[in-house]
Amino acid sequence: MKRTQIKDIKEYDGQVVIVSGFVQEIRNLKSMQFLVLKDITGAVQITVFKKPDNAELNQIVNELTVQSSVSIKGLVHVDSFVKLNGVEIIPSQIIVANKSIAPLPIDLSGITESGRDLRLDWRFLDLRDKKRQLIFRVQTICEMAMREYWINNGFIEIHSPKLVPNPSESGAELFELEYFGRKAYLAQSPQTYKQMAIASGFERVFEIGPVFRANKSSTNRHDTEFTSVDCEFAWIDSVEDVMEFEEKWIHYFLTRLKETLGDEIKEVFGREVIVPTLPFPRITMSVAKEIIKSLNYEVPPETKGDLDPTAERLIGKYFEEKHQHQFVFVTEFPVAIRPFYHMFADDKKSTLSFDLLWNGLEVTTGAQREHRYLVIIKQAIEKGLISCEAIDDSGNVVEDKIPIGLKSYLDCFNYGCPPHGGYGFGLTRMLMNILGYENVREVTYVYRGVDRLYP
Repeated sequence: MKRTQIKDIKEYDGQVVIVSGFVQEIRNLKSMQFLVLKDITGAVQITVFKKPDNAELNQIVNELTVQSSVSIKGLVHVDSFVKLNGVEIIPSQIIVANKSIAPLPIDLSGITESGRDLRLDWRFLDLRDKKRQLIFRVQTICEMAMREYWINNGFIEIHSPKLVPNPSESGAELFELEYFGRKAYLAQSPQTYKQMAIASGFERVFEIGPVFRANKSSTNRHDTEFTSVDCEFAWIDSVEDVMEFEEKWIHYFLTRLKETLGDEIKEVFGREVIVPTLPFPRITMSVAKEIIKSLNYEVPPETKGDLDPTAERLIGKYFEEKHQHQFVFVTEFPVAIRPFYHMFADDKKSTLSFDLLWNGLEVTTGAQREHRYLVIIKQAIEKGLISCEAIDDSGNVVEDKIPIGLKSYLDCFNYGCPPHGGYGFGLTRMLMNILGYENVREVTYVYRGVDRLYP
């Protein structure tokens, strides 16, 4: 006989089934015993009568502990008087697959909440909670819908290398390691390989995969390993094409999430899945700073023209209150704080790039990329990544002055690479927004940070 999932047992009223899962609760009364058995789909009451014929079952229950894994064979009885979902199982056999030791190191009863650090120490137990499991079901549905939208729009999935010969983004926040007698790094982003795919003629690509940042910050939104959601596509006319694509993509996956898990999210988290209207609001960086100033806040000078988290929250709150919208694109970021491969605007002071704020939390950085070989060389020189000797007095590129670490990337632009752009989107920050969490640790399957390398 095959196992039946708990969500389906009402269909088997009057029939014998096998259910398996964790023992969530044990009550041992004078004339009967009750178990609550939970699997990924739900929970069911197991009712064991105390009588001579059940002596063996009664003894098993007497010795059982909460969170033990068991399989139970028994008769399904649908009855509205049963408080737990109106159904119970009268067992004929209880098989203990693995008995849990007691007491548990963290509280799974729901009566009290163990501290976050302790729960993360015992993450495999913490994840048995229905609420925690729903986080990753939400993640699964969103990733599926993201892929659906990309594939329906002609995208190809790639898996870029995570061992790279030079920094993906900048020289900061790098994990360096020895690679057969030379240096290598853990990839900070798939950016260079996305652009390589564009130069390869793939035209439209996406990747969902791990990236690594040696980030020494221990804030509620930083980690050292996380899942990045990236896409890149060719033959764009402007950065507006990138923003328009992303907002439609977000609208699609949030619609699918609302249809699939919206009711359950509302029940468990008390939150509505809000599908945003299109188009999203757009403001330039200069307008963003005017809004911030009107709210009596000034961005600290050490941001060098960027927005700090407080400014982002204020802008998010402003658009929520004034425009009833959770999203806003901030455009025209200064050259000084953007990578050399972002296309510079005509004024050479700003870039054709954007951040997307969702409820005041940055979830995306995107841009039109620079695809012209000579121009991107000049921009790399301006950023100090290449010596000015890489361009001679006649304005030609001196190839042997290009650092070996950049050459294989820059070569992509010397053989007809088309105009293109793309974005990187934060998966865990998406989950924080949808479910109302304020700390990335809660929505990461197993968190990695400055102070955490276990479990």
